[in-house]
Amino acid sequence: MRLPLAGQAAVFVVNVKAMGNKQGSRDLHGSAPDDCPVALVLVDVINEFGFEGGERLARNGLAAARNIASLSRRARRAGVPCIYVNDNFARWRSDFGAVVEHCGRPSSVGAPIVQLLRPEADDYFVLKPKHSGFYQTCLSILLSHLGTETVIITGFSAESCVSFTAHDAYLRDYRLVIPRDGTASCSAPIKRAALAHLVASLRATTPLCSELSFAKKRGRTQLLARGKQLP
Repeated sequence: MRLPLAGQAAVFVVNVKAMGNKQGSRDLHGSAPDDCPVALVLVDVINEFGFEGGERLARNGLAAARNIASLSRRARRAGVPCIYVNDNFARWRSDFGAVVEHCGRPSSVGAPIVQLLRPEADDYFVLKPKHSGFYQTCLSILLSHLGTETVIITGFSAESCVSFTAHDAYLRDYRLVIPRDGTASCSAPIKRAALAHLVASLRATTPLCSELSFAKKRGRTQLLARGKQLP
């Protein structure tokens, strides 16, 4: 779904069968106008970190947020869709603009990260009820209609919501790129173990955010790492 203005509730009545027919609605009736084989997914970056260990995760995540911010700017310039996949905070109203404002308030531990990663008007958002961005959400349908083949997953935390989302993406046959400096955990050993598992089990690649770039070939966007196309 496209990002609504702050304070504007997004309420959708969805005909899932019709939406699943790509021939009948190639752009989800205007909700997914982009067409790109690469998508950047930002998991739980709009966050108040109001849980045990949250302050430590927010401190560790600040450097990752700067890297994600730079990567997302390059992605937008290249026409790569940026999809915010996020927990809901406060009362559930499917209003992502309100979630951004809630987590970005001065008293929120996550405010510095929200300021770095505040979404833009053409970004997409998916509110998730559990750890995975795919579980009981429209993310699969959205990626399908965008023509996505490769998913770049960033955000928090590496061993939890990033990992759950990556597993579900792998089950759906997406190529996985998880920048190792575009995620964080409460401790460096936990993050290293999580990334090692994703590489070994899901065949994920874990370059630095700065090593990723985008190029056009025959009208299609390619994801490059250190100037070379990823296998």
